[in-house]
Amino acid sequence: MREFESRELEPGDRWRAVYACRSSRSRGRLVAEPASPTRSAFQRDRDRIIHSTAFRRLKHKTQVFVSHEGDHFRTRLTHTIEVGQIARALARALGLDEDLAEALALAHDLGHTCFGHTGEDALDACMSGFGGFDHNAQTLRIVTRLERRYAGFDGLNLTWETLEGLVKHNGPLLETDGRPTERYRDGGIPAAIVEYQARQDLWLDSYASAEAQAAALADDIAYNAHDIDDGLRAGLFALEDLRIVPLLAALLDEIALLHPVLEPARATNELVRRVITRFVEDVLAQSRARIMALAPQDADAIRRAGAPVIAFSAAFAEADREIKAFLYPNMYRHSRIQLIRDQAAQVVRDLFARFMADPAALPPEWATSCAGLDEARRARRIADYIAGMTDWYALDEHRRLFDATPALR
Repeated sequence: MREFESRELEPGDRWRAVYACRSSRSRGRLVAEPASPTRSAFQRDRDRIIHSTAFRRLKHKTQVFVSHEGDHFRTRLTHTIEVGQIARALARALGLDEDLAEALALAHDLGHTCFGHTGEDALDACMSGFGGFDHNAQTLRIVTRLERRYAGFDGLNLTWETLEGLVKHNGPLLETDGRPTERYRDGGIPAAIVEYQARQDLWLDSYASAEAQAAALADDIAYNAHDIDDGLRAGLFALEDLRIVPLLAALLDEIALLHPVLEPARATNELVRRVITRFVEDVLAQSRARIMALAPQDADAIRRAGAPVIAFSAAFAEADREIKAFLYPNMYRHSRIQLIRDQAAQVVRDLFARFMADPAALPPEWATSCAGLDEARRARRIADYIAGMTDWYALDEHRRLFDATPALR
């Protein structure tokens, strides 16, 4: 490991829990830099993420709906802001480093393609013979290689703790004996992660920090809440349809008791904020119990715990599964959405096939970067280009190269 970037005690360290990450004890950056006189190392990471090109592109990358559906539906950017707010709330209540939790929340979706999960699935299929496509690995590729903002290095040169959290926020990638965990057993660890691991050890066989675990749960909470909200706004299902989920039925009963006459729009808002509140309260109660049982004396004790320490209770983990089980057929695979998904996937497939067959069709700087590469490396560069596209840019590129482009509606 690299030497700590700084060992001076920061003002916030006085109230942080002993198991919180401390930027004053960061394991540092791959490329050494002088410490900032005005910001902690994790604040600096957060700021670099916010100012990155990939972060700005999230504004025009959709979650489920494409932009024509209306201004009130979530994009990757609005989702990311909501995740950041929840992550900070969890971190503050648990005595964690809020800036690290926020940095991880703000960066967690940088690697997503255009057209939401549809774009990722299509690009992964296109890349099946070249190592596949994984948005989490693409996030690492962006922040360590693809961003070109600084004279001294490629990427953002983020701290070890931020990179570790981005790679492992869903848990370890390797077993303690070095074998891939179940998630990666068939396809193997994504190449971008393997390549970076050779440069800087991110402890792939351990859990991530408490801050990264909090950011991961904030993502789940935000997804559940805003997908319910967006689905109701779009008319894909009604409030009463949600009663199939016991937690949501109980919350709807609570709202009806407190507000017997309430228009649907306000009832929706009341439901969404209660979903967020109940899940946050559950995470705090469950995590405090696990922390008390573990009695961790430093951040590495959280990493070595052998199981998540920041977590839902069994009851709310089941509620999370039930909400997702409702949303999958009623929203993500709704017939109205499926038509758009099919069209969006075709746009991605068309672009990939065209660029593979004719790299000169790429913009000049991308075409130049593909020159002389073997097929696999050329495919990865083309995947980088397509993954960075916003929804509208992908459609514009398709119109440039093809006679007919779907309207996605």
